[in-house]
Amino acid sequence: MDKITRLINSYLDHLVVERGLSAHTVSGYRRDLGRYAAFLRDHGVDDPTKINSTMITGYAASLAEGVPDKPAEGVPDGAGAAAGEQTVWRYPPLATSSTARALAAVRGLHKFAAEEGVVADNPASEIRPPKPARRLPKALPLDAVQALLAAPGCKTPLALRDTALLELLYGTGGRISEIVGLDVDELSGLLTEPDEVGGLRVIGKGNKERFVPLGRYAKKAVTDYLVRGRPDLARRGRGTAALLLNARGGRLSRQGAWLIIQQAAERAKINIEISPHTLRHSFATHLLDGGADVRVVQELLGHASVTTTQIYTLVTVDHLREVYATSHPRAR
Repeated sequence: MDKITRLINSYLDHLVVERGLSAHTVSGYRRDLGRYAAFLRDHGVDDPTKINSTMITGYAASLAEGVPDKPAEGVPDGAGAAAGEQTVWRYPPLATSSTARALAAVRGLHKFAAEEGVVADNPASEIRPPKPARRLPKALPLDAVQALLAAPGCKTPLALRDTALLELLYGTGGRISEIVGLDVDELSGLLTEPDEVGGLRVIGKGNKERFVPLGRYAKKAVTDYLVRGRPDLARRGRGTAALLLNARGGRLSRQGAWLIIQQAAERAKINIEISPHTLRHSFATHLLDGGADVRVVQELLGHASVTTTQIYTLVTVDHLREVYATSHPRAR
C-alpha cells in the first residue's frame, strides 16, 4: 500500500470517527479520492509530499474533460475507431456540480494531511472548485398545476390528504420539509373564520419563523382533510400533532410526500420531471407573473436575501414580452 492510499484511508477513518459522516457520504468520498489516487499513479506520484498545486489543477481539468480508455498495448491512439464511433471512457466527463464535489474531497484530504503533519504545506489551499452555471427554476404552466391539484380527487382520507398536501405546497410556496413538519395547532383562522384568509406559521431555514397566508383553495382542501380525512388516519396511529399523516397514522415523511407528487403527476399526465420544489418554483413564478413585488415574494418564500428571489424574475421574460407587445403603442 503506497503512502497516498494510506493517507486516504486515514482521512476516511477521520470522517467516520471524528466527524461522524454517514456511510453513504463516506462512500462518495472514497470513490472520488480513489479516482484522484489513480490520476496521481498515472503521473508517477505515490507520495503526498510530491503533490503540488499544478497537479491538482491538472486533475480538475481531467474531471471536466474526462479520461478516455487507453488503447491496447501496441495499438496507436485512435486506431480501430470507426468514423463517428463514440469515445470509450475510462472516466467520463463530469458535470460542473460533480467536479466541484470531487474537488471538495481532494481539498479536504490535503487539509487533513497538513493538519496531521504529513506534509508541510497544503497544495490545495488556493484551488477553487468551479461555480456551477445558474440554473433557472422550472415552473409548471398554470393548466398543468391545475391538473396536478385535481389528480388525487376527494373520495378517500388519503386522497383528501394528498389534495391538502398539493394545495399547501402550491398555495404557500413552502419547502417540503416545512409543509410535512406542520402541526395541527399551527393553523390559524382556518376553521373558525371560513370566509377570511387564513395562514400558517412556518418554521423555515435557520429556525426562522414566518407567516404565510393561505388562499381559498388551499384553505378548503385543508379544512376538508381535517374534517373528513385526518380523523380516520389518526385512529390508525398512536396519536400525533402532525397535520399530514401517513396511512399508518404517523407523520408523513418527505419521501412519502415526494411519492404522492409523482403519482399525482402520472395521473395528470404531466410528462416532465417534477418534485416538491417544482410547486415552490411555480408559486413564485406565478406570483411575479401576476404583478407581485419581488420583495413580497422574498418574504413569502422565506429567503434571507432578495438576491436569491431575483432568479425567479429571469423566468418571466416571456410574460414581459407579452405585456410589452399588448400594451406599447409602437410594439407592433
